[in-house]
Amino acid sequence: MSLGLLSVLLCPARAAAALPVAVDGEALPSLAPVLERVTPSVVNVYTQTRVRVRSPLLDDPFFRRFFNVPDRARERVSQSLGSGVIVDADEGYILTNNHVIAGADDISITLADGRSFEAEVIGTDPATDLAMVRITADDLVAIPFADSRALRVGDFVVAVGNPFGLGQTVTSGIVSALGRTTFRELEFQNFIQTDASINPGNSGGALINLRGELVGINSAIFTPSGGNVGIGFAIPSAMAQSVMDQLAEHGEVRRGTLGIFVQDLTADLAGAFGLQQGAGVLIAEIVSGSSADRAGLVAGDVITAVAGNKVTRALEFHNYEGQFPVGDEVTVEYLRDGRARDVRLAVQAPRTVEGGDLDRRLAGARFEELPLKLRNEQVRGVLLGELQADSRLARRGLRPGDVILAANEERVRDLGEFEAAVEAARGALYLEVLRRGRQYVVRLD
Repeated sequence: MSLGLLSVLLCPARAAAALPVAVDGEALPSLAPVLERVTPSVVNVYTQTRVRVRSPLLDDPFFRRFFNVPDRARERVSQSLGSGVIVDADEGYILTNNHVIAGADDISITLADGRSFEAEVIGTDPATDLAMVRITADDLVAIPFADSRALRVGDFVVAVGNPFGLGQTVTSGIVSALGRTTFRELEFQNFIQTDASINPGNSGGALINLRGELVGINSAIFTPSGGNVGIGFAIPSAMAQSVMDQLAEHGEVRRGTLGIFVQDLTADLAGAFGLQQGAGVLIAEIVSGSSADRAGLVAGDVITAVAGNKVTRALEFHNYEGQFPVGDEVTVEYLRDGRARDVRLAVQAPRTVEGGDLDRRLAGARFEELPLKLRNEQVRGVLLGELQADSRLARRGLRPGDVILAANEERVRDLGEFEAAVEAARGALYLEVLRRGRQYVVRLD
């Protein structure tokens, strides 16, 4: 290598090495000013879970005596990491994913300035994979919320989080798609898809717009390899704010129902009603005695909007319905005979039935209407929501989460039909039960 070339490589060359701050008098675009405001609101979340484990050899009394091993289980500590977003600086509230803190014994929060605090759980909502924790700290900075319903495919977004435990990291991309419904285990989902790099550890972090406002909570990735492939998912801020408000007030999400079951308006159905596909959702069934029933809504009406939010799919209707707590009133817009109408409906608590009120053999059990995720799998029946350990049904092997499909060979689609079938039973009571895709019959004498 020549001396001249070496001097070029080693020379500071300050003028050439630094990028200009302006071109033709115009400042170069940069996200730095936005991120300086946002990054103090994004935190790193570290959890520890202690699990008691035993070796099969330790269950052998002879082995323990021979080797003088004490009769106690060992403890294994598993650790995980994630991200969170400060949503209330005064109260110290931090929003994150439920799967980040689920089952954790210890939760530690590290702020962007390096301070660390132990956190307490305020509440969780597994149905949306959201959770809220609280820390006691001064000088917190809460992130401002944007209305995620105003997002469009192609909008620029930035993801901020703690991928692979590296510490606060920023990536950018665009909104790739809206309204994604990807995960069967979640009852409420309306994901924002983005190609901003999201990796393990980003869960619970912020997805922001170019104004530095929260548009989503980073939640999951689609990956065949475990790393980012440009398909990430975030929970919209509108859904997150609804859940956050209820967790702050009640420590849980108290969802209600309007008493309406809907289905997508397919091309054939849309043609039959003289509508365009996606112009709304078709009411398939009205729960007897519900606010929708009392308001005069009937099967065959087409719902076009809930609380001003346009509805084009059944899952959209369900998501909007789930954002309102029990006791709220919601305006529902619908079509009947081609005419646009609207009605105010009260959000009611989901109906439940105590088994002991129907039949003494069902005492200790609580039955509920099926959630939408089971109805979407074409399951009809009633859900066994709660069950006392000493009840007759528990002794017969039933568990919470089982679905009752029939009583004494009478198919039941809802609680009303289940009540009628049980009341009509004479002698032994036979229940047809569904659990994890398998059906069996239980006899109660």
